[in-house]
Amino acid sequence: MSTAAPVSLVTGGNRGIGRETARQLAGLGHVVLLSARRLEDAERAAADLAPGVSGRLLPCRLDVTDADDIHALVRRVEEEFGRLDVLVNNAAINYDTSQRAVSADLDEVRRTLETNLFGAWRTAQAFLPLLRRSTHPRVVNVSSESGSLESMSGGTPAYGVSKAALNALTRKLADELRAERILVNAVCPGWIATDMGGPGGDPVDQGAAGIVWAATVPDSGPTGGFFRKGEPLAW
Repeated sequence: MSTAAPVSLVTGGNRGIGRETARQLAGLGHVVLLSARRLEDAERAAADLAPGVSGRLLPCRLDVTDADDIHALVRRVEEEFGRLDVLVNNAAINYDTSQRAVSADLDEVRRTLETNLFGAWRTAQAFLPLLRRSTHPRVVNVSSESGSLESMSGGTPAYGVSKAALNALTRKLADELRAERILVNAVCPGWIATDMGGPGGDPVDQGAAGIVWAATVPDSGPTGGFFRKGEPLAW
């Protein structure tokens, strides 16, 4: 089955910013593959969101640390749609506020990098052939200002280093894919009131809006940038 509507994949789409990003993209008429590590979580989120959107929400299982999971989903997307238009690398773990770099548990840092960096990297590589078939391909890496080298301070070492590395990956991919007109950008949603962000942040719809902006920028839009609410951030 093919579709004229844009086909988008949101990793970690069952809660928080990922869920809201999936909702907003489906509200724009996209077919959204809403993924989660557990299929039942994806199914629950898709069922909850479906009545309020004009697009389609397709629940799917995806653990970005599992190459077999990723390639199974690549095969499904290829068989059903023949392409992918938007990849939102949102899946992330471990805002490790209790750690310091001088004493961090490096096994915990390694696990964090496996999801936050290598998960995004692995997913982008696997879906690249399908993105190349799109007329308007976009990759959005959901990052954080805690990964900005200019403003970086101590604390949250696993998370901050993983997001700094994700920003570096964004630059590498954007430069290598520029000639193919695949736009790759990193987005910081800001401090958002989610399970990871905690209370006191901005509403989740505001954080997701910046991600949706990057997912839908025109062909003349930026690539290789780092943004919050559509405005550039310092690397």
